[in-house]
Amino acid sequence: MKENVLDVLMYLFETFVDAGEEEDEPDRNELKLELERAGFRDREIDRALDWLDGLNAAEIPHEDNQDRSTSLRIYDPFEQLRLNGGCRGYLLYLEQAGILSPIQRELVIDRLLALDTDDIDTEQIKWVVMMVLFSQPGQEQSYARMEDLVFAENPGWVH
Repeated sequence: MKENVLDVLMYLFETFVDAGEEEDEPDRNELKLELERAGFRDREIDRALDWLDGLNAAEIPHEDNQDRSTSLRIYDPFEQLRLNGGCRGYLLYLEQAGILSPIQRELVIDRLLALDTDDIDTEQIKWVVMMVLFSQPGQEQSYARMEDLVFAENPGWVH
């Protein structure tokens, strides 16, 4: 089985979303055991758990009063190399659609780069955005809109 960090994260994400809020959040050892039982390799498990630690360590300030349209993102050469024009355009679309705030966009970019994969595409962006929004309280509406985009056959956007 050839899996990558995102496969492990998607497995965890789908497992926890399906479980709802009924169960307590498992600790790192419980997660590792569950992932080993599911057939994932130790290297990917450790990288995925480190990725989640990075997501959980991020503190996003509450930004109700912030104007979302005043921010302009300039990508450095490394980011441009890892996030092609389509990826950057999709992030801009999500921000302009009000799904991501500028601060959330930065967290998404950080988590995308932390995947340490050469080929970042819009499907990966969709899942990382959902994970970021799911991890933050008060983002239910943005999460629901993003979920519609992820599972829609015709997302309705054009580059």
